[in-house]
Amino acid sequence: MSILLALITISCHYKQSDQIEVENSKPNVLLLYMDDLRPELGTYGAKQIISPNIDALAANGMQFNNAYCNVPVCGASRASMLTGMLPTRSRFLNYDTFVEQETPQAITLPQLFKNNGYKTISNGKIYHHLDDRESDWDEVYRPYAFDDNDINLLPTDYWQSLWKDYQKPDNVAEYNASNTGPAYESARVADSTYIDGLMTEKVIRDIKKLKTSNKPFFLTAGFISPHLPFNAPEKYWDLYDREEVKQPENYNYIPRDAPEMSISNWPEMRAYSNIPKQGQVSDSLATDLIHGYYATVSYTDALIGKILDELKASGLDQNTIVILVSDHGYNLQEHTQWAKFTNYKTSTKVPFIISYPGMENRGDQTNALTDLVDIYPTIAKLCNLEIPKDQLDGVSLLPVLKNPQLAGKPQVLIKKGNGYTMQTNRYSYTEFLKQDSDDTIATMLYDHQTDPEENVNVSGKSAFAKAEQKLKSTLHETYCENIK
Repeated sequence: MSILLALITISCHYKQSDQIEVENSKPNVLLLYMDDLRPELGTYGAKQIISPNIDALAANGMQFNNAYCNVPVCGASRASMLTGMLPTRSRFLNYDTFVEQETPQAITLPQLFKNNGYKTISNGKIYHHLDDRESDWDEVYRPYAFDDNDINLLPTDYWQSLWKDYQKPDNVAEYNASNTGPAYESARVADSTYIDGLMTEKVIRDIKKLKTSNKPFFLTAGFISPHLPFNAPEKYWDLYDREEVKQPENYNYIPRDAPEMSISNWPEMRAYSNIPKQGQVSDSLATDLIHGYYATVSYTDALIGKILDELKASGLDQNTIVILVSDHGYNLQEHTQWAKFTNYKTSTKVPFIISYPGMENRGDQTNALTDLVDIYPTIAKLCNLEIPKDQLDGVSLLPVLKNPQLAGKPQVLIKKGNGYTMQTNRYSYTEFLKQDSDDTIATMLYDHQTDPEENVNVSGKSAFAKAEQKLKSTLHETYCENIK
């Protein structure tokens, strides 16, 4: 089955009209783009997380409970989402993806808005690279990146040399000397001190300026947090009692019968100076790391609250679509793993919330299956923009926004390295393919109905043979162009 036929099938699966009337024919767009944020939020049922502002956004919009990235790697995931195109064997492979090199003919989401008369502003981390697709934007901003520097670095290289943004003197000295430092920091500083705080102040200034503009806008706020290092003002660490921070139940074992190649050795985290280069972290260090992740989530939530408060104070909330989404999930020691870079649900599942003027199903949640390539056509349709022909692999979610009970897609494709996953509402099926062919090396199948934490690989079990064969056929037939 071709991708085109698959999209027709998916479209029919929704069985609803793809039309929604937003109160203004050209509404503004505010994209709150997170890095490494898994759906560990109060509104997603994580009672230990303090996230009142994101929770309030969900209560004023629609929350997607089964949203997945297409690549659990930041640069590649962002390229996929902002082009609306799925990964292939040779496209969107890693964090260092350049959209302008890998898909030079693509009309990106911000370019579409710019071409249609919108003012487009990139604040913080949107594309992975500061200098990728610069022409998509009227303005590009990252804190410090465009400041004069005494080492003659270009903005994108200067940014790479400073983004970890430690504030404690000892950590700053270590970072300057070695380009590394600890995996977390709790500093007694104001919210505006860290890079995400500075970026938030820029977004607030933008909102004040845009209030008097006669052009609609596509405004972004690209947060680094909760990416490593888990740096946040001390007061957000103090929100959590360290004694109540718990490791996941499956922290000390890999799934039963899981292929060895499915388990990450988390090199990203091991690059930090207080993390062992091999073996597991101690229980005490694991607690500190999880505590730090929680603190950065709450810090980012507070910054989002400031942005949304300004949007409301300006009156622009009455004509602005707000989207909150993450580029991928994150492992917090599940199955011995930290960070992302895996085909497991902890790496691939993301929070996704959307709110827009005149929304009928405000405060609803949906279990419809969706992925990040669906965001492009959804936002474009809400803004009455014509989408590029023969480019998008995603489908508009407007039918789901009208009827949250819809099932969504029959499956989504997720790719990490040579691992290709077919994610459905019930199953996660992964094949690890040889580098130069579609021959299978190993497989995984997890039944989320009975095993939501993915602790037992049931691939090859007779009770699941029919379901596994169907998923295998779908991967090799519907997505043949993505895996060959």
